[in-house]
Amino acid sequence: MNILVINCGSSSIKYQLFCIEKKIALASGIAEKIGDESSRIIHHKSNKTFTKSINLPDYFKAIENIAELLTDSEWGVLESKKNVHAIGHRVVHGGEEFKSSVIINKYVLNRIKFYSKLAPLHNPPAYNGIKATMHIFPHIKQVAVFDTAFHQTMPEEAFMYGLPYRLYKKYCIRRYGFHGTSHRYVAQAAAEMLKKPVQKLKLITCHLGNGCSITAVKYGKSVDTSMGFTPLEGLIMGTRCGDVDPALVSFISEKEKISAEEVTNLMNRKSGLLGLSGISNDMRDLLEKANKGDKRAKLALDVFIYRVKKYIGAYLAAMNGADAVILTAGIGENVGIIKKRLAKEMNAFLGRRTKLLSIHTEEERLIALDTFELVKK
Repeated sequence: MNILVINCGSSSIKYQLFCIEKKIALASGIAEKIGDESSRIIHHKSNKTFTKSINLPDYFKAIENIAELLTDSEWGVLESKKNVHAIGHRVVHGGEEFKSSVIINKYVLNRIKFYSKLAPLHNPPAYNGIKATMHIFPHIKQVAVFDTAFHQTMPEEAFMYGLPYRLYKKYCIRRYGFHGTSHRYVAQAAAEMLKKPVQKLKLITCHLGNGCSITAVKYGKSVDTSMGFTPLEGLIMGTRCGDVDPALVSFISEKEKISAEEVTNLMNRKSGLLGLSGISNDMRDLLEKANKGDKRAKLALDVFIYRVKKYIGAYLAAMNGADAVILTAGIGENVGIIKKRLAKEMNAFLGRRTKLLSIHTEEERLIALDTFELVKK
């Protein structure tokens, strides 16, 4: 069975075509700068890359071109669109309603649009992408895999904020958590590495990329996570500030003479590693500068590692220990100094029982597997 995985961003679409029987990705790529004059598609097949500069005014045109590339005589891997048997979509927000992946019908599609109020930057592109694929690939089943679904097992004491309860009931204000597909994938992968059922393990999964989050996974279920109502809460990230005193919003607004919306933009796009260092949101750039003695680059690195260590410690307390701490995503997988410092600084209280692992995350593969499990029924 060939399953196409679609991940729609605000101006891009990532895609991978998986052959379930062979357990491989036949092709992959990204449509970039959708709606811009410089839009293009970068397509990968058999370790070869093809770049196609083309006008992509909207998601429909982008997915139409992706479908053409997948069936192209030279760069394609399929004879026709009919050889795509199902499509899996990454959807960021499913509210409290969707606790697992689901086959998309009219109701599900409308609810994805409804939850755009909780994820205004992420759900609308997913909605548009699903509408496009339904038209371009008619009569095949499509599945929504929600980032928030994995965290719906959190207990109330973990997801509730100390705000008036009526605000939770009226506006659904609570901790939702994100990166759920990545946390679920690496938790399962860690269980295979440790040769134990995930239902018998306590794990702390650290998704460390440009966006960062940490999850406490107890016996296969998320019981706490660092991101909250939005992906802004928690760790220091590439351009996001993570945890700050909420009163800073009004303080900065007054002192800088900017609106609350502008403060939110500052905290999302101009803070984190970029804001602290004044150099870059890329960890590789900061490590290079820190090694040359740049004090602010070193500060950004120290703050980042301290916050990661702090959350790991909190989740060790929450679960009364852990069998393993897993590092994943761009920084977690590739920046060895992060793992070395965490191992050194946490050695005293991690002890021999808790292993520190680096595992490559494959969210798209998990989306393909979820899609397969649902459509084969």
